[in-house]
Parts: sequence; C-alpha cells; structure tokens
Amino acid sequence: MTHAAGRLTALAEQALGTPFPLRVRAWDGSEAGPPDMPALVVRNRRALRRLLWKPGELGLARAWVAGELDVDGDLYEALDRLTGLFWERAESSPDGSPRLRNAVRDPAAYRLAREALALAGPGLPPPPPPEEVRRRSGMLHSPVRDRQAISHHYDVGNDFYELVLGPSMVYSCAYFEDQAASLEDAQTAKLDLVCRKLGLLPGQRLLDVGCGWGSLVLHAAEHYGVHATGITLSREQAAYARKRVADAGLTDRIDIRVQDYRAVPDGPFHAISSIGMAEHVGRDRYREYAGVLYRLLGPGGRLLNHQIARRPVADEEAYQLDEFIDRYVFPDGELAPIGSTVSRLEEAGFEVRDVEALREHYGLTLRHWVANLEARWADAVRLTSPGRARVWRLYMAACALSFERNRIGVNQVLAVRVASGGESGMPRTRAAWLG
Repeated sequence: MTHAAGRLTALAEQALGTPFPLRVRAWDGSEAGPPDMPALVVRNRRALRRLLWKPGELGLARAWVAGELDVDGDLYEALDRLTGLFWERAESSPDGSPRLRNAVRDPAAYRLAREALALAGPGLPPPPPPEEVRRRSGMLHSPVRDRQAISHHYDVGNDFYELVLGPSMVYSCAYFEDQAASLEDAQTAKLDLVCRKLGLLPGQRLLDVGCGWGSLVLHAAEHYGVHATGITLSREQAAYARKRVADAGLTDRIDIRVQDYRAVPDGPFHAISSIGMAEHVGRDRYREYAGVLYRLLGPGGRLLNHQIARRPVADEEAYQLDEFIDRYVFPDGELAPIGSTVSRLEEAGFEVRDVEALREHYGLTLRHWVANLEARWADAVRLTSPGRARVWRLYMAACALSFERNRIGVNQVLAVRVASGGESGMPRTRAAWLG
C-alpha cells in the first residue's frame, strides 16, 4: 500500500498539473518529494477534511492555525514556492486576484475528489480554531463594529506586542536608511521622517489617528515640542500609551484617548498623522474619513497618511477581502490602490504634495518581527495561545513575501489643506520641507 505522503503528493500534482515544489511528510511518518526542499508537514488527516469542506486559503489557514499543517525548514522558501506556484497556475478572476483553474470541468476531478476523501477518512471537519472571528455585529465600518475589529487585533496583550515589535512598540513599517540598521534605529528614523514631513514646530497641535502604543506622539512631543493628541479604539493600547507618557513626564503635552476619529471634537490641528490606520476604514467610508481629517485641520495644516496599498484590478467592485486575514488578523480590513487613496483625499479638498513608496522597507521590517517571534516562541505561546502565535508567524512571513514580490505596497502620502487664497505654506522643494 502506498504511504500517505506519496498519495498526497500524487493528488496535489494531478490537481495542479505540475510537480509539487515541496517535500511532503505525512501523519504516518512517510515522506515524498525533493529531499533538499522544506517539508510541508501534514500532522493529521483532519487537515484534508478541512480542505475538502473548505477548499482554498481558508481551509489551509484553519489547518495551519490548528497545528495540523506545519513547515519543517525555511518558512519563507516554502511560502514563496507555494504562493509562486499558485500565482503561476492561476487565471485572473473579475477582482484581479488569482483563482486556480476550475478543475470541476475536468472529469478527472471527480476521481481526485474520491481519492482525497478516502485518504482523509470519514467524518465531518472539526470546528474552526477558536482564534477565528465568527460573529460580527453592527453595520460594516460603523463605530461599534470597528471597535470590535480593533479589539480582536490589538487587544491580544501588550506583552505579546512587546515581544514581536521590540522596545519601539511601533506597528508599521520602519525606515531603513541603511539596510543593516537595527529595527529600533529604523523605527526611530520613520518616526522622525513623519515629523519632518509634517513640518512640526514647538507649540503646534498634532493629532495622531490610530496612535497605537504612543510612540509617535512621544517622539513628536519630546523632539519637536508639540502638544499631541493620540486616539485609538484599543483600551489596552491606550492604557500602555498613557503609562509611557507619564513615565516620560509629558502628561502636560500629550493626551491619549479611546476615541473614534469621527468623534474628535476639538480641532483645528496644525498637523494630523495617520500611520497604518486607514486600512481599517473601508472603501465605502474612505471619503468620509478624508473629509473628517480635512475638517480637523486648519488652513495650511498637513496630513501624513501612511497606508498599505494593493494592486489595482480590472473590476474594483468585484474585489474581495483576503479570507485568512479577514478571519484571523484584521477583521473587515480593506486595502485600496494608491491611486484611489490619492483621489479620495483630493475629493475631500486636500492638495496632495508628495507620495513616497516604502514597499521594500516593510518586507525588511516584517522579517525582523518574525525573527523576534521565533526567538521567543515559547513566551509568545504562553502569552496568547499556540494558535494565535501560529497566526502571527504565518501572517507576517507571508506579508513579507507579498511586499518583496510587489503584490502589495505601502505609501506615505503628504497632503495639505490650502488656505482660501491658495497658499499651501509648503516650501518649494522637497529638500527644504524634509529639513
């Protein structure tokens, strides 16, 4: 009788029509495939039942989070080969994302399904891992539902984020002026880049939308002398940021609030930063988001919008959320092309003055975060759960590759609310306003 690994490899190759790029190790101890490749470890046949009942990314993700699938060897190489195979064998769907060719049209698909069912064994698939988001209440991107989504992602525990992010506690891409720079130095460089683009001066008012654990407002108050307000929907983040502010002796210049950006009552501000927050806004709410920020700025006020972007697709109305990220990482998160972001900002009244792409910086940042997680894996599991730690390892490694392969990007957009006479208050050259 053929061992399970050989049967799995044969099924995969028949379904894909190409050699499977990884070694396969099955639950019965058998192995098949190229010996010099990382191994896809199928620890339990329950993984097959998940895939048969939910083919595609979500079935794979559930098996990974549950610990039924693993990789032995270089995770990046394994993911790169698998995702590369997926994209190469894909045909474009209306939303522009890859879809494997429809095997149902092939009579051999029924035979493959029967063989896979026999190998998976009897029974229904197990329930989704507890880390998966199931019930959501409220209208999409309403304040109530946004609070739920933010809580799922950020209220995992500040100790866990300290482990992954390091002392800077900055959860957005760093700025590596030197590729060999430490993560901490690169994050400090990013914070300073934002402050210089905003042209911050002593005594000015800064609003940081989605302030995280307070790193930017602390940097801006300490090094640029501003009065800063940071808002977040995460109570855990706010408590952590307030303690940092108190420890720095800056409570007279920094105010941390648990507040929705739509509820800020005390504009105008001289500058607004939004770093890694706009991905939560949603396509249907983005015009509202841009309009709120425009109204919160005074004439000549600058906005720095730092946001992940996806590639544009032929039919934007058919765009669908990534199932793994939506269920396990960022519920309701939506990415937009950079052109769409610039257009919405201009429609709100902003003049866009500069766009800087930082795609390669984010790939490097994510690799640092993965290394931090792997170096303290036992602590990460203790602080959260085995499934949650696995979610983050897969999510960050896969995203690093997506940035490196130009499947997604990240951009800083600098915009200004010009005065009624057309004065922007901006220096004439980039060199001048970067300082």
